[in-house]
Amino acid sequence: MGRPSVKEERAELILNAFEACVAKFGVEGATLQKTADEAGLARALLRHHVGNREVLLNALVDRFMERSRANLVSLAGGLPSDDRLRALIDILFDPQFAASNTDVLVAEALIAASQTRVDLKDRLTQWYQGFEDLISSEAKRAAPNAHEEQINIFTTGVIGIYFNADSFGPLGAIPKLRERSHLAATALMDLLFK
Repeated sequence: MGRPSVKEERAELILNAFEACVAKFGVEGATLQKTADEAGLARALLRHHVGNREVLLNALVDRFMERSRANLVSLAGGLPSDDRLRALIDILFDPQFAASNTDVLVAEALIAASQTRVDLKDRLTQWYQGFEDLISSEAKRAAPNAHEEQINIFTTGVIGIYFNADSFGPLGAIPKLRERSHLAATALMDLLFK
């Protein structure tokens, strides 16, 4: 396989810079000029290598969705055959597997921007639904006798606890936050079996 073209390399550099700007300034604040400055390129080169701001935003959302999808597939595929739900909870709240600060900030910026962008809202709803489906299916598998409402409460609770813990990641280490979040999710899981 040949070496990527300069255009492909520049496009990746620009996309990385745009992602960093979205994390710092939000979707609306991530201007082409800020992106060019972050990439160390002239603004005119952004349009040449990538296109306009909407093309750049769509590429960022595509990359975010693909990375998230790959993470979910990897997570589900890595669960053991026994006690899968407990293993899933352990992984979700393990600091080693926490989302990067950039990923958290980009997700928050995209969610905020979805208030005025229906297409973005639809895509992020699919992103959320994939995560919900994984947790719900593992809960049903672990507790087949649990009522549907118990599964729904558990799933919603774990997702809320997980995103809450991740949302504080950019603040740095908050003593015991992940540990207590893990305990809260485990307590919710134990309710499925009562």
